[in-house]
Amino acid sequence: LSAGEVLKSLNKFYKRKEIQRLGAENGLDARLFHQAFISFRKYIMESSSVSADLHIILNDICCGHVDDLFPFFLRHAKQIFPMLDCMDDLRKISDLRLPPNWYPDARAIQRKIIFHAGPTNSGKTYHAIQRFLSAKSGIYCGPLKLLAHEIFQKSNDANVPCDLVTGEERVYANEDARQAPHIACTIEMCSTNTPYEVAVIDEIQMIRDPARGWAWTRALLGLCAEEIHVCGEAAAIDLVTELMYTTGEEVEVRKYKRLTPLTVLDYALESLDNLRPGDCIVCFSKNDIYSVSRQIEARGLECAVIYGSLPPGTKLEQAKKFNDPDDPCKILVATDAIGMGLNLCIKRIIFNSIVKPTINEKGEKEIDAITTSQALQIAGRAGRYGSSFKQGEVTTMHRDDLMQLKEILNEPVRPVKAAGLHPTPEQIEMFAYHLPDATLSNLI
Repeated sequence: LSAGEVLKSLNKFYKRKEIQRLGAENGLDARLFHQAFISFRKYIMESSSVSADLHIILNDICCGHVDDLFPFFLRHAKQIFPMLDCMDDLRKISDLRLPPNWYPDARAIQRKIIFHAGPTNSGKTYHAIQRFLSAKSGIYCGPLKLLAHEIFQKSNDANVPCDLVTGEERVYANEDARQAPHIACTIEMCSTNTPYEVAVIDEIQMIRDPARGWAWTRALLGLCAEEIHVCGEAAAIDLVTELMYTTGEEVEVRKYKRLTPLTVLDYALESLDNLRPGDCIVCFSKNDIYSVSRQIEARGLECAVIYGSLPPGTKLEQAKKFNDPDDPCKILVATDAIGMGLNLCIKRIIFNSIVKPTINEKGEKEIDAITTSQALQIAGRAGRYGSSFKQGEVTTMHRDDLMQLKEILNEPVRPVKAAGLHPTPEQIEMFAYHLPDATLSNLI
């Protein structure tokens, strides 16, 4: 066979509209058809031997019609794209248009949804937790191990047996490892099959998070609880109401105001020489954390350090050190990790910078100004209710940043417009059944 004639026939085969239509009928869209053809052409042109029947067909099509090649092309396409044999089943499995229908246990009961909306330090979560503690059974779902651990401790200290469940461990309240009626967990670990009297979903605004938002959507739609208490920013009220409209459930909204005053100062810190007890300098990179803490220690001052990747136990130790009135450590240097999950006696929040590195949808690193939601979450940590500081203060390290910080804090928080979504384990399992050779990452 002449390689030139075979290649000419293959290209003629590729361009035939009838062949493209047959490919589409067998699940090969334009992209898959092109990829399958490239692979098929390479197989024929570079293989040292092809099957006898294909060799005969190639001999014939060089003199006649190229359509006879289609069965061999389709057989090859199914070898490299095994999902073609079960495309209809896969389409049904991957239909994500009606997520409320994924949770029949939750749809079988009429749940009461209560949205506790308010800023940081408004007591919104406190009221939800009180209902959790008074219930016969309950589940707390939080974004951080620290928060789950805090509720676990608080519940057991109140003589309400509560288990702790995170991605790394399960701690039983009962010595015989019997499951307690109450559970505090990181939100990804919540069960949508276990019935509860009360469920608490904390930091609901994180439903918009590109990486983890799906876990809040799953909890909101799937938790099998008579009462669901949702806590977070008022910006998420409309989205939660719309989601609950799809389940036929109404949302009762309870709004809270901040319990202590928060003042944005008219002057920047400008120098670390101006630090006072109760100050917290917020940095958005580890390099800044190390640089600032070294400069503080060079001035003979002790400081606690908290950042996101610190182990939870270390974070708690640093927080305890900073909060202890008898400890000489009176300054805190932290990232935005303090925005949730730690009770800190902070008098003044000082933003070392108001720009933060972020990862965009393409996975690229960008530097952008912090959002109003982020600024309020962090600034709100100053002047915690019940601490020794009856009001909070906020400023910046540099004078040039102060006006921009004021503008950011004065902007209305943008409403949460979208919720994260992720296939259920059952959907992924069904995909794996139909595509046994696919890796987990490819299945997802």
